[in-house]
Amino acid sequence: MKLKEIQGLFHEELDVIYGKEETDSFFFMLTEAYYEVTRMELALQPDYKVDNKDIILKALSLLRDEQPIQYILGNTEFCGLPFKVNRHVLIPRPETEELVEWILTSIKNRQSAKKKYTILDVGTGSGCIAVSLAKRLPNTKIFALDVSKEALMVAKQNAKLNQVTIEFIEANILDIETLIADYKNLKFDIIVSNPPYVREQEKKLMKPNVVDNEPHLALFVKDENPLQFYQAITRFALENLNDAGLLYFEINEYLSKAMIQLLKKNSFNKIVLKQDIFKKDRMIKGEKTNE
Repeated sequence: MKLKEIQGLFHEELDVIYGKEETDSFFFMLTEAYYEVTRMELALQPDYKVDNKDIILKALSLLRDEQPIQYILGNTEFCGLPFKVNRHVLIPRPETEELVEWILTSIKNRQSAKKKYTILDVGTGSGCIAVSLAKRLPNTKIFALDVSKEALMVAKQNAKLNQVTIEFIEANILDIETLIADYKNLKFDIIVSNPPYVREQEKKLMKPNVVDNEPHLALFVKDENPLQFYQAITRFALENLNDAGLLYFEINEYLSKAMIQLLKKNSFNKIVLKQDIFKKDRMIKGEKTNE
């Protein structure tokens, strides 16, 4: 079957859902992954045929059901690095890339690059934050924590894929007493987290392909206690950050004022709220007060 014919099927079935440009983007991502045929190569060989059409037609069916292209391919890119993903982990987003770059810039501006930092990523998921930091900070000791055994399996694959060393911890940040007791001897210069922060009431504002496919464990919090993860992580940071250590969060844009108050209440200073490229309050950092 000619790829051009398959491309026509994609547009017939998917344009109404995604639009013509995104449908074309999906089609060529799949032709490169499955047949090593690029957009330019197909333009030069419009009669190009494939023997195994079933694999791309299955992908078409999954896209019609609004499954994310990243899960269909089993991989994505984050901070210029390759990452494996599946339904046990969130698909890394551009806003989180901004968080990583903010941390890297802060380290560069703060002290000598020769300092050996120790960093903890809480709720690591695919490992995108931890792996990206480890890749850019070769002298740094990185720890990555998650409650999900399945997510940690993916994160470990991504650490291996990107040839970085990370110490992974399977633990529940909400079990704060046990966590502080078990890791009381670990001290960090930076703690970073992109925890669940979407309130149940906000589900209706989200796209079906996210709500129906990505892990709710990593997405949603109860309306009555939307800061539960931030509260637990902040408390852990008070015990386990070194003096003048930094705490970074990705946050819910609607809860930025509450986050500022949370950090102030817990004696963090030099608090900075940062917007993402879409001008939404998306990141915050605070410095632990010297004791």
